[in-house]
Amino acid sequence: MSKRINISSGAKWEDIVGYSRAVKMGNIVEVTGTVAVDENSQLIGKGDAYAQTYFILSKIEKVLQQAGAGLKDVVRTRMFVTDISRWEEYGKAHGEFFSTIKPCTSMIEVKGLIDPEYLIEIEATAILSE
Repeated sequence: MSKRINISSGAKWEDIVGYSRAVKMGNIVEVTGTVAVDENSQLIGKGDAYAQTYFILSKIEKVLQQAGAGLKDVVRTRMFVTDISRWEEYGKAHGEFFSTIKPCTSMIEVKGLIDPEYLIEIEATAILSE
């Protein structure tokens, strides 16, 4: 049986909502929906779809490293965006991280995210080689 490892960012919302920043089970790492806020809950890239996406992917890369994984292990990303017409801005940042890795991905327009200033939220799934 695989051991479950919950990885926390320390955000107060993890206990309130009941979630982990990432969960590693066996060779699979799931990264929770991630938005462009720093460790002080300050928004990064207000109004800038590219900057928010880039910052989020940097955060995802760091939590993957905490789980013993890396971007090369990502097999799927899911991008929830509030304005699909800005797809090129989101896509440019995503491509800078994944141009050679090429995971499966989805970009889904949603009515809104938890804060109206968040333009995108990203989830990731990684599978480590055995």
